[in-house]
Amino acid sequence: MAINLDLLVIGIIVNTIIVSPVLWLSGRVLVGKEKAKFTDAIWIVILGTVIGTFFGAFFTGIIATIILLIMWLALVKYFFDCGWLKALAISILAVIIFVAIIAILTVIGIAVWTIWF
Repeated sequence: MAINLDLLVIGIIVNTIIVSPVLWLSGRVLVGKEKAKFTDAIWIVILGTVIGTFFGAFFTGIIATIILLIMWLALVKYFFDCGWLKALAISILAVIIFVAIIAILTVIGIAVWTIWF
């Protein structure tokens, strides 16, 4: 069960660039700008990616997935200084924002593609 450190570093960078802004936005909406700092969102993503990678290297299955979900919620709870339900709400809102951004980028991409070709 070896962990490829190159892929871990790439995963940290990509996840930080993509997930941190979305997590920060959802945190600002639900807990306010005093508690939801952008640096906290970056730390949540970095720690979540690293812990998830090492944990995933040794454990698999539905129980491991549930434990990783609780770990991510605990990171959101700790860094954004909120309760478990608020951490869950922040996470769900982050997913909704992410899906909306992807949908908008897809529509723009399809529009640009049809205009050029």
